[in-house]
Amino acid sequence: MSFETLRHSVQALAEAGWLPAALAWGFAVNALLAGVIAGPLLGALGALVVIKRHAFFSEAVGHAALTGVAIGILAGEPYSGPYGALFGYCLIFGIALNYLRNRTGLSADTLIGVFLSMSLAMGAAILLVLAGRINVHILENVLFGSILTVSGRDIAVLAAVALPVAVLIVVFFNRLVGASFNPMLARARGIDAATLDYLFVVMVTLVTVAGVKIIGAVLVGALLVIPAAAARILARSLAGYVTLSVAISSLATLAGIFLPMQFDLPVPSGPAVILIAGIIFLICAALRGVKGASA
Repeated sequence: MSFETLRHSVQALAEAGWLPAALAWGFAVNALLAGVIAGPLLGALGALVVIKRHAFFSEAVGHAALTGVAIGILAGEPYSGPYGALFGYCLIFGIALNYLRNRTGLSADTLIGVFLSMSLAMGAAILLVLAGRINVHILENVLFGSILTVSGRDIAVLAAVALPVAVLIVVFFNRLVGASFNPMLARARGIDAATLDYLFVVMVTLVTVAGVKIIGAVLVGALLVIPAAAARILARSLAGYVTLSVAISSLATLAGIFLPMQFDLPVPSGPAVILIAGIIFLICAALRGVKGASA
């Protein structure tokens, strides 16, 4: 079944009353399909982000996406999706950051602060040059996400990123976790921790950039962290932790996309997704507190 056929089928079911009325609109189906792909992927990768303590890194890559968009527009790419510059710049940003982290002796947060400051300064300078050529709403969509602008091309890009990253997570999950908990033991077992670090950086960068259109550059890193943090509060095993992280991320993504559409709320999809994820985190923290008090 092609994407267009699937979309028309969903719209027909919504018009017939079998599905919520909001799904009668094409853009709503696009957004929902994007959420179905992005939610579980961000949840699974977010579990690794929290284990490896890369929360600040994922936030930095998300913010660097703004500079990637500015470079793309300056280079003549379409405003609606300058993916060449987005992926290219953010991959260079992430790989260079990881390379210097292994060779300068500086802490990760220090290097991220330096790289992020330089990137934002460059992005701001380019955007000032482009101020007369771009619509401010384009920047709002990049910063905070917009379900109204999710196209079939955006879904295709997201799916093209999601499939190989999902496979890599399944294949290398145990090795990535092992290298994070005990690098020396991992090396003794023949695990190349340095190469795995670069692989992980590339995965986080690709997923972050692919999710910018839905969640927004400012907030996409938060969706890698908040569901995983909430899951870690309650989970009692590694398998339960990953499963719960995927479930929370999926729920927050779909609810954040769907609820503003269903109830006609003037809230961008990105903030709505993160607010719901944050509420779930607070509930999990409260449950843990109650459980701890009664123990």
